[in-house]
Amino acid sequence: QVQLVESGGGLVQAGGSLRLSCVASGSITNINSMGWYRQGPGGQRDLVAIITTGGSTDYGDSVKGRFTISRDNAKVYLQMNSLKAEDTAVYLCTVVVGTTRLYRYWGQGTQVTVSS
Repeated sequence: QVQLVESGGGLVQAGGSLRLSCVASGSITNINSMGWYRQGPGGQRDLVAIITTGGSTDYGDSVKGRFTISRDNAKVYLQMNSLKAEDTAVYLCTVVVGTTRLYRYWGQGTQVTVSS
């Protein structure tokens, strides 16, 4: 079993910055990738950023050039700059683990609210 705990969410004005953190624990000896999705009022989960064990990254189109993902073993971070009101959402940490079979786990989410 894998547990994910996010932190760093909060209220920030448009144009500001915020840094999210996520710590994974449990059966995490075979991490394939870690990343962030976000869920807005519409209910769907959209890709924000992912990073593989090899270090390659991928970003959602709406955050390219503004957000940066990084990882240190079982910890993943999301640096968010130039925040917009449209970035307001619940941000969820995710990890994919396994070898012959892959499993995805989700954190509980952390609220990010961008004002004005």
